[in-house]
Amino acid sequence: MSRTVFVTGGAGYVGSHCCRAFAEAGWRVVVFDNLSRGWRDFVRWGDLIVGDLRDARATAEALDRVNPDLVAHFAALAYVGESVTDPAGYYETNVGGTLNLLSGMRGAGVDKILFSSTCATYGIPTQIPIVESHSQRPINPYGRSKLMVEQILADHSAAYAIAHVALRYFNAAGADASGEIGERHQPETHVIPLAIQAAIDGGDFQVFGDDFDTRDGTAVRDYIHVSDLADAHLRALDYLQSGGASDVFNLGTGVGTTVAEIAAAVERCCGKPLTRVVTGRREGDPPALVAAAERARNVLGWAPTCSDIDNIIQTAWRWHVKDGQRERSGAY
Repeated sequence: MSRTVFVTGGAGYVGSHCCRAFAEAGWRVVVFDNLSRGWRDFVRWGDLIVGDLRDARATAEALDRVNPDLVAHFAALAYVGESVTDPAGYYETNVGGTLNLLSGMRGAGVDKILFSSTCATYGIPTQIPIVESHSQRPINPYGRSKLMVEQILADHSAAYAIAHVALRYFNAAGADASGEIGERHQPETHVIPLAIQAAIDGGDFQVFGDDFDTRDGTAVRDYIHVSDLADAHLRALDYLQSGGASDVFNLGTGVGTTVAEIAAAVERCCGKPLTRVVTGRREGDPPALVAAAERARNVLGWAPTCSDIDNIIQTAWRWHVKDGQRERSGAY
């Protein structure tokens, strides 16, 4: 029996990898994306409806037309710094857009949603690793907007019986092993693509602070391969489709990697040194963010298998080399 998933933001980095996993598992995929930050050439595993969640009518009409079994919700603005300078845009898109989506779901009789959340909802952690019950005190509008959506989903679950799973990512990284899709942001703010680009171009790699209380002074983050994220989303879809209760899960490896170790892994991959330039810490940057992900293992049966840091770097390297060639040839 065919199952349909309506994927908001399916033209983006994580969303497109998840669409591939969904389609390969037998789901019919329909992407709803305004392409403002996604990429048309990333929509390869389902139909595309070009639309904006801020348009309540268009969103409701798309849901009525598709009649999905389940919604997977990735569409959001996701730059921390931008959220500080333009908080209104973040609340309008991330919160307002989600309210329109939920209203459209209710009208179409769709009662299951998988939500792409973030470890940014925790703020500055008081314990490492971070468990799902850790206090949530986000320190920027991006994190606050995602926390608001989690709370909205909980209220909708209680009032309207819309079951949800919220997946709190730590640091998504890497690229599909085939090299067909990968991490493409404009502007790029993520550390691994920036390190790889510095290696390709011969430019400087900027390190924000080397005086943290960590093993080498640079910040520690939990990097999770995007293909492992996709597997977790597929398992969460199946969990919801089989009647699973509303829940929230961290997605991480439980192992932290420093910025200096990222740079060293890029150097191993490309065979040449990076020129590292150390600048001051970014305001509000925690020394370490590492997930406790036992709940996802216990409930969803999920465990990362691709997230060795060298594998992350190697898949990302292959993607960025290919994508640079595509950009230069005008292929997208």
